[in-house]
Amino acid sequence: MKTKIIASNNTMRTASIKKLPLHPSKNMRKTSLLFFCMVLFASLTFAQKSGDLGLLGGVTYYIGDLNPAMPFRMSKPAYGIMYRQNFTTRISLRAHGLFGVVAGDDAVSKANPDRNLNFESTVTEAGLQLEINFFEYFIGSKAHPITPYLFGGAAGTFFKPYGNVQGANIELQPLTTEGQGKPYNLYTISTLFGLGVKYSVNKLIGVGAEWGMRKTRTDYLDDISKTYYLDLAGTAPGGATQKEIASDPTLSHNAGMQRGNSRDTDWYSFAGVSVTVKIRMLKNESCLDHQREGY
Repeated sequence: MKTKIIASNNTMRTASIKKLPLHPSKNMRKTSLLFFCMVLFASLTFAQKSGDLGLLGGVTYYIGDLNPAMPFRMSKPAYGIMYRQNFTTRISLRAHGLFGVVAGDDAVSKANPDRNLNFESTVTEAGLQLEINFFEYFIGSKAHPITPYLFGGAAGTFFKPYGNVQGANIELQPLTTEGQGKPYNLYTISTLFGLGVKYSVNKLIGVGAEWGMRKTRTDYLDDISKTYYLDLAGTAPGGATQKEIASDPTLSHNAGMQRGNSRDTDWYSFAGVSVTVKIRMLKNESCLDHQREGY
């Protein structure tokens, strides 16, 4: 910016004045944030080059309209495969594939005996989760051979609910049991989170245990969400079709009556153990192990 100055001899002179920023602290915050991101990226990239490959085994169970609150009710076997990339001794990123079964039944949970609905569905999950170790852990560590950890991430989940209708196992989605204009999708995105513990058996093998919850974005994991759409109260069992009985097994409800709770989406959980083998990614990894604190 230029301004005019009157000198002592009444002559006019022009001088340049540099305009200073009003908020220098904003530039400082941006610079600090950029520096922090660069340091974090460098630490994750160069700190530790090892991975863990392993198997998962345990149980899956469901929380929803047919089992509102009881963990591990009607649990079913589940299994999977996993790969964990260890960026530092505290931070890891895990990818996994998981296959299990979830189920619910009004006759078991007593959530709504007058409804008498049931379902069973496979769940196939592909997930990615960030793991934060409490201690500086790696497979082979002697100072910290065990550590608790927390994890969080996301997963894509495929499902297909079946129901026991008059003694037959029937796929429920094509029946549109709530009168949907079109069948609901048989896939969903899930948010996953939980806790676990890791233990180093020796220099190459580690074991772990974890319990994690999955909050889905669908309310049809169990084929139950909103209201009945048929007037079936008082209908004789012999006069109802299989589709009608799949919607209202007790034949005691009319259209508009509450069938499920659409305000909350469905959940499912995996609890189990893992066995992993350390994968060395550098030729001199064995030498680096001895340089790590706690080896």
